[in-house]
Amino acid sequence: MGEDIGQTAFTPDDYAAFRDRLRRETNTLKRWFDERRFDHDPGHMIGLEIEAWLVDRDCLPSPQAEEFIATANDERIVPELSKFNFEMNADPRTLDGDCLDGLQQDIDRLWDRCARAGATLNLKPLTTGMLPTVRDEMLQPAWMADANRYKALNAALLAARESEPLHIKISGHDTLDYRCDHIMLEASCTSLQAHLKVNQDEAVRMYNASVIASAPLVAASANSPFLYGNSLWAETRIPAFEQSTKVHSFPDRAGRDVLRVTLGTGYLRHSLLELFLENLSYPVLLPMLREDDGELPHVRLQNGTIWRWNRPIIGFDGDQNPHLRVEQRVMPSGPTVTDMIANLALYYGLALALGQRADAPEKTIPFEDARANFYACAKHGLDATVRWEGHSFDIRTLLLEELLPAAKAALAGSGLNADSLDHYFDSILRERISTGQTGADWQRSYYSNNGRNFQALTERYVELQASGDPVHQWPI
Repeated sequence: MGEDIGQTAFTPDDYAAFRDRLRRETNTLKRWFDERRFDHDPGHMIGLEIEAWLVDRDCLPSPQAEEFIATANDERIVPELSKFNFEMNADPRTLDGDCLDGLQQDIDRLWDRCARAGATLNLKPLTTGMLPTVRDEMLQPAWMADANRYKALNAALLAARESEPLHIKISGHDTLDYRCDHIMLEASCTSLQAHLKVNQDEAVRMYNASVIASAPLVAASANSPFLYGNSLWAETRIPAFEQSTKVHSFPDRAGRDVLRVTLGTGYLRHSLLELFLENLSYPVLLPMLREDDGELPHVRLQNGTIWRWNRPIIGFDGDQNPHLRVEQRVMPSGPTVTDMIANLALYYGLALALGQRADAPEKTIPFEDARANFYACAKHGLDATVRWEGHSFDIRTLLLEELLPAAKAALAGSGLNADSLDHYFDSILRERISTGQTGADWQRSYYSNNGRNFQALTERYVELQASGDPVHQWPI
């Protein structure tokens, strides 16, 4: 959730000063777009973040992230919102050649480091979209990480709601309906976040492609069916994250209140700048004033408190040269490293395939269809029906017959190793989608066959995750 801040309480003058600096820096950013100041690269750099859990011998969340991170002693392993979550970051690499195999090796080594650090504390690291054993009494402010940023965010969100409790209502196989006065439900939502560096002249197409790809991505990767003992959506993380940070802001074209966690208000038309201009319409949550170091700190802080499912990023290299990235946030964490690398391959392939297609898909797939597809796939996973270029498809057929081949071909065209693409697309993704056994499906099947024992379910999940076998091969 970004770097920490130096204070937790702010005055009206702080908010006014922050808004003034935010507007000035947004004007600077507009000039950079006009001057085409952003780094240009003939290829694409990629990166990733993986959010994970720490569980004890009973597979319950264990609030020992601080000790765990100190024991792991790797700057790529960092804290998250709760005391039982952590995040892993991979070093950026170029999207070509054997990059997928390289990513797998990097994350395997990092995960081994996490497992060894956990073992010294009698803990196990776990990647999943939502932990089946987590209970409401564990998602309380007392379990929030000791960082000013999170405390200030919690206070600011509730203040923006004028202390009105958050209303969480999610209807799936069961219905969850409850209220809370803190943001800790967000800590139950652990994600795989993909970063794609883009050039300014392709940024609009790549961003729109990421929005359109959100539906098939979430269907193919769903891994979050249970929350508080309720069987909800295939990817319950989607509504849970949206509702746990809900603050009234401004209406979209359809009159809906635009949330801070959102698929957006429409496709981009001319520039990624449109999203940073839209950021000015959101209430400021963290008015932390910074010295202007040339890297637009107030623009970036405001952007960092708006968790679009596809988020624009302004980054800088060591010489303060700016670049543009798209951060794709719809995929859950887990089940295995191999599954996650396959999911990343699907995202990067779809972004290139849709973003570089001669006929832009945003001209034939209305934004409202892309939005409806996204929520249908989050709710129903691979059983969803979507509207695609004027026709209805079941998402599984669309993935197998059109999207997987297109994504694989796009990556091959970018010079990725053919054997690597065969492995991740044919042996992992195609098999998972053909069998229908995503992480969500495996969890529901285990529940159906073995009864309502979420501890046993999670113990078996941990055991199979440690095997490294992709989820479509997991026995029930």
